[in-house]
Formats: sequence, C-alpha cells, structure tokens
Amino acid sequence: MAQSGQKLSLGVYIFPDVEVLDFAGPFEVFSVASEIIGKEKLEVFTIGDSLNSLTTIGNLTVKPAKSFDSVEQLDFLVIPGGDGSKRVIEKQNSLNQLNRLIQSSRWTMTVCSGARIPAKLGLLNQQQFCTHHEVYDDILKLSPTSIPIRKSRFVQSGDRLFTAAGISAGIDLALHLVSQTFGNEVFQKTKNYMEYEK
Repeated sequence: MAQSGQKLSLGVYIFPDVEVLDFAGPFEVFSVASEIIGKEKLEVFTIGDSLNSLTTIGNLTVKPAKSFDSVEQLDFLVIPGGDGSKRVIEKQNSLNQLNRLIQSSRWTMTVCSGARIPAKLGLLNQQQFCTHHEVYDDILKLSPTSIPIRKSRFVQSGDRLFTAAGISAGIDLALHLVSQTFGNEVFQKTKNYMEYEK
C-alpha cells in the first residue's frame, strides 16, 4: 500500500486491435478497488502511444487517457493482448517505452497475447508463462527458453511479472493482484461488488 499521502498509479496500455476484455476486465477490477481504497490513493488510467483514438478488435473506438510521453513511471502496469500486439512488438519506440515502465513498476501483468511484449523484451527467458491457447507457439518463437504452463489461468513469470491465459483469465489475475497488493478486505469487497464468483 501507499504510504500516507502517496498516490499509486496503475496504467493499462491500449493499442489498435487490442482485445476489449483483455484491457476492460482488469481496468474494471482495479477501478473498483480504487473506489474502495480511495481514488486519492490509487489512480487507474489507460495509456497509449499517443492520445489519438484507436479501434479495438470488434470495432470499439477508445481514446487513451494519457500518452507515454506524459507518464514518467508507474507503480503497476497492465499489458493486454489482441492481434495488435503483433504490431506493437515491431515498434521499437513502443517497446522501449513499455520496457521503461515495466522496469519502474512494482509489478506488471499481461493478458492473453500481451505476453508477446515481455517475450520480445527477453523478460520471459527461462521463466514460466501462460497465454491464450493459440499463442503459445508465438511466444516460444520469441523466447525459446521460456516455460509454457498451458493449463494455468495465470502464473508468476518473474519477480515482478505475471502472465494470464486467454481473455477472461485477466480478470482472475487482476483480482489475485488486488488481494496480494491491497489485502484480502479490498479483494473481497471488489469481488463482491463485481458479483464475481471465483
């Protein structure tokens, strides 16, 4: 938890052709947790390469709240997946910015094919990971020494890195990290508010 007067920051990265539930599920979990512990203690927002609107898988238009240029560091980072993650890993500037935020964060979580990003950065080398069932081969091409855990909903992939399986598993991991970061009472209140049975 933050020390008295210190606000924690949680950024959810979004990009063209992001999977909606990959980012919206964790965003909802952490937004509810923020309401419970106080918005003055935890700020939750989306981040993009720029402030330009973008289109998700399924043709939803969304606009990032902040751009990389306006975010010096984060306490927590969420990296969702979607077909657009294939293009993110080809953009060196995006990778540099994400790596900068990963290195400054207390923890980073990926959802689904968002695992491509730490794989490309070498952060999954010799680490356990999980991802969407159709993406394991891609991750192993990017990081041949990584260790797939195919039947898990989520795993810890390093000291400060967590990976979740496909789409809805991001909600499971987000709730787990609420429990680990903010305590069981906040976790229970968040889960109850969301009427989440897990």
